[in-house]
Amino acid sequence: MASGRSRGSRSRRVSLPGVAELLRPPVRSPAPDTERQASGRESHPQKITVYLSGPELMELERARLALRGYGISVDRGRIVREALAVLLADLDAAGEDSVVARRLQDES
Repeated sequence: MASGRSRGSRSRRVSLPGVAELLRPPVRSPAPDTERQASGRESHPQKITVYLSGPELMELERARLALRGYGISVDRGRIVREALAVLLADLDAAGEDSVVARRLQDES
């Protein structure tokens, strides 16, 4: 048994897609999923690390406080998951003309 691990503990490794899945061309579905929903208050078994600049973190915190002012009490993670759901739905619906595709194209 590896030191530091108790018997029966779960591995921290996550299952990732293979190269073929990552590199396949995007398929435009006839009816995009416009009802994409962010996960809410639940346990999230997967984790990623995202690095933000100081100003980006301040903007995220300002957004959280603005939402709280509207009577919507959420944490920063929930805001990020919701923003991701909105951007991915837009990408599904608009493809190359989506907000995220246009912004990332402008950067390159």
